[in-house]
Amino acid sequence: MRRLLRIPDERKPIPESDTNRIFGTSILLSATRCLLSYIVLPILLPAIGLAKGVGPIIGIPIGILALTFDFLGIRRFWLADHHQRWLFTGVYAVVGAMVLTLLIVDFYSLVG
Repeated sequence: MRRLLRIPDERKPIPESDTNRIFGTSILLSATRCLLSYIVLPILLPAIGLAKGVGPIIGIPIGILALTFDFLGIRRFWLADHHQRWLFTGVYAVVGAMVLTLLIVDFYSLVG
């Protein structure tokens, strides 16, 4: 896993507070993406006559940003040698898979 994440053998320790901050940011971005995709864009905005067809335009950049933070979060846990790095890697993998699925759907709806 360290080789996959490009973590050097010799590294400076990272404070656990920084690791937790990155985790919180990436999960917040992923949650925002899900809320936009499932509640705001398909239900609320069309109900008031707005945002028809803008879901992918908004969702794709947020999804890419969320996936970037997910990767950085996994890497940060491994850089810090956090005692629960495997658990958080699993959480990030599940969240990342959901966001990636939404990205694929958005790309498909944009070109299809």
